[in-house]
Amino acid sequence: MAYRRRRSSFGRIGFALLLAAIVLYTVFPFYWAVVSSLKSGSDLFRVDFLPPRPAWGNYVAIFRDQPFGRYVLNSVIVSVAVVALSLALSLSAAYALSRIRFRGRGVLLLAVLAISMFPNIAVLAGMFEMLRAFGLYNTLAGLAFSYMLFTMPFTIWVLTTFMRELPGELEDAAAIDGARPLQILGRVFLPLLTPALVTTGLLAFIVAWNEFLFALTFTLDRARTVPVAIAQITGASQHELPWGNIMAASVLVTVPLIVLVLVFQRRIVAGLTAGAVKG
Repeated sequence: MAYRRRRSSFGRIGFALLLAAIVLYTVFPFYWAVVSSLKSGSDLFRVDFLPPRPAWGNYVAIFRDQPFGRYVLNSVIVSVAVVALSLALSLSAAYALSRIRFRGRGVLLLAVLAISMFPNIAVLAGMFEMLRAFGLYNTLAGLAFSYMLFTMPFTIWVLTTFMRELPGELEDAAAIDGARPLQILGRVFLPLLTPALVTTGLLAFIVAWNEFLFALTFTLDRARTVPVAIAQITGASQHELPWGNIMAASVLVTVPLIVLVLVFQRRIVAGLTAGAVKG
């Protein structure tokens, strides 16, 4: 008995240490970015766990030296548009792939998933020519359209998996009452899919918010988003980068994502675990 208690105590201590190491590994980079954003000059090259003289001017400088507020607004518009369009289109596609039987359904679902396996650089040239042909180059609409290439396969796959787990009796009962497929989707399935929609929508938002390569290639000047704006922050000379300003911009860009995760954390957990247990 004493051996089992000792072994259980060691197990709990080991788990606590592992959890602490994981938290430190994930949180420390953001913490160090916050500390660095409050430093300037030679203080940036000193190891201080708390800034001795907080340099709040770094946050003022990123808005003074460039239209950073406009870049943030561009990112918000593009990310929200990507989430709304991806979820709307993926929801109808998931309903067809999960509830309607037709030939080639499995192959089509695998093809949708295979699209997400291509790296951004592999489709960059083709997407550039497509946007230029449609007159969408250097527009927020074109940027949102290009981001959907990578968000929709994931959202379709996840929503299809969740929708397959819903009882067929709900659909049958609604059909007997005279409901049409769109009414079944909107009034019966949509409330039950809220956790999945929140989870996939937040992940799509993060992808669109942080994307860099397409934003750098398909936009110019005032149509650019915050990742490109941060990359273009320069100092007085080519060899001097204002790391304080860069860290301040990085913190401002990261905070909205943290707030969204904290606000929707319960629905995210419910969405990630909804299909884990059957019966």
